[in-house]
Amino acid sequence: MDSHIFQSDQYKTLPHEPGVYKFLNKDHKIIYVGKAKDLNKRVSNYFQEGTHSSYKTTKLVKEITGIEVVLVNSEIDALLLENTLIKENQPRFNILLKDDKTFPSICVTKERFPRVFSTRTIDTNTGAFYGPYTSVKAMNGVLDLIRKLNKIRTCSLNLTQRNIQNRKFKVCLEYHLGNCLGPCEGLQNEEDYLLDIHNTELILKGHIGQVKAVFKDLMNTASEGMNFEEAYDYKIKIEYLERFQNKSVIVNPKMDDLDVIGILQSEDNYYANYMRVSNGTIILSETVEVKRKFEDVESELFQIILFNLRNKFLSDSNEVLSNNSIDSWGKVEINIPKIGDKKKLLDLSMKNAMFFKAERLKSNTEKEPLSNATLRILQNDLNLKSIPNHIECFDNSNIQGTNPVSSMVCFKKGKPSKRDYRKYHVKTVVGPDDFASMKEVVGRRYKHLKEDDSSLPDLIVIDGGKGQLSAACSALVELDLYGSIPIIGIAKRLEEIYLPEDPIPVHISKKSPSLKLLQHLRDEAHRFAITFHRNTRSKQSIKSSIDEVAGIGPTTIQKLLQHFKSLNRIQKASKEELTKIVGRAKAQIIIDFIKKKEAHI
Repeated sequence: MDSHIFQSDQYKTLPHEPGVYKFLNKDHKIIYVGKAKDLNKRVSNYFQEGTHSSYKTTKLVKEITGIEVVLVNSEIDALLLENTLIKENQPRFNILLKDDKTFPSICVTKERFPRVFSTRTIDTNTGAFYGPYTSVKAMNGVLDLIRKLNKIRTCSLNLTQRNIQNRKFKVCLEYHLGNCLGPCEGLQNEEDYLLDIHNTELILKGHIGQVKAVFKDLMNTASEGMNFEEAYDYKIKIEYLERFQNKSVIVNPKMDDLDVIGILQSEDNYYANYMRVSNGTIILSETVEVKRKFEDVESELFQIILFNLRNKFLSDSNEVLSNNSIDSWGKVEINIPKIGDKKKLLDLSMKNAMFFKAERLKSNTEKEPLSNATLRILQNDLNLKSIPNHIECFDNSNIQGTNPVSSMVCFKKGKPSKRDYRKYHVKTVVGPDDFASMKEVVGRRYKHLKEDDSSLPDLIVIDGGKGQLSAACSALVELDLYGSIPIIGIAKRLEEIYLPEDPIPVHISKKSPSLKLLQHLRDEAHRFAITFHRNTRSKQSIKSSIDEVAGIGPTTIQKLLQHFKSLNRIQKASKEELTKIVGRAKAQIIIDFIKKKEAHI
């Protein structure tokens, strides 16, 4: 296969041959991969004016700067290559199959006295693999059936002829329980063991009828030879098979192996149910949601969905039943049945797809973020007119009236919006007066928002009881905002909620998510205020006494401030940075002084 790159305006020069095309953007990144029987005709359609019926198509074409094509011998080669390229590059304009889990398979090893076990790792050098199984429970059911019908070892011993002849191993508990016939000690020959392996592989391939026929012949032979105990054992095995078969959907025992795919559409999504049928039995069913990111020909889109599912479950059947027209490839024949058992089988696939679609749409409609649900509960608990998507909470911090500060934290949709946090130095209050401090900062906050014509919060929370709440309400009254913004106070001791003009507090259940949200707000405001106050005291402590340090005069302080711009940066500077400005000796004096001051804060 040869690869060729063209400029986007050279699309008319593309060859009239089958192949794969890759659209590249200005960064030479693949943004879409497609296949075509005729590259020239298919790619030219994208650049014909007035042919695009969606925004996505137009957006794709605008981003195309280059076209890379790969010529192949046939359409099936193009489909295989397209599938590989999409998986490798994940172009954003291609469809995305959301279900990408690794499913378990059952392995029958190639070794002498083969083992049978489940695995999620596929290595064809190890043995033959059957599956994958979308349900671990279903896979374990098959393994359980196999072990009830056949005496297969569960150990991982290396049963070479030499090891067995040298009596290297001893039988284990499985032998004494009757689940293994002891090939490790040579108590079972390889030929008899391989008969059980053959039956196991028939079951894994879905040919349960053949295994049942073999057991019936053996049962009749044993019965005719008066070996009734042996005949009874085969009768039990046949019953196991029949019970297992009854758990599957039996369509028609005469029906050949085939695949079924029912596809439904919902806006930009497709819901595809894929079923594999073997000997008239549905041995696998899988439903996936496929998101279509780019407007494409439906028959080609459905072909990609079907190809991916068949490739995922290693199907090689030549017939596919579908409710949609899908382009066939190779020896695969696509049929849309109208009557009979095949129509019933397709109806069952459609039923599964419709159920999956309904459940997914229901889930998307009913699923509400936890924060939204909490806000609705808070609205009900506080009897608010609207959902409090925007909440602001205030707290004060000071020690005996020194360095009084306040903080405001903002929560939007139940989560902290740190870009909207604010810090306030209290300017008009002298001494430890929490009420006056709260009135000042609340007034400053909403005066600023009112003057800037900015949006106001849906709820104001004051960290404190009736006193702090009344002070905040006074600030709103002066701004003519009282009554237009809901406001509450939350007391720390009993987690009581105070409302304006109501002397009796509201008690919200300790288990309520709305109370936990209010506590989160209050604690975050407290943390923010304490951190701000601590930093303020630290800076003030340094500022008030740095000029008293022996050996550090006004000239040195001026040099430091000119270079570092602030006392905070001086405090955080390294010894090497300080040395460059004031020399090693003074740098050491400053560092010792800062450490001493911080130790006493």
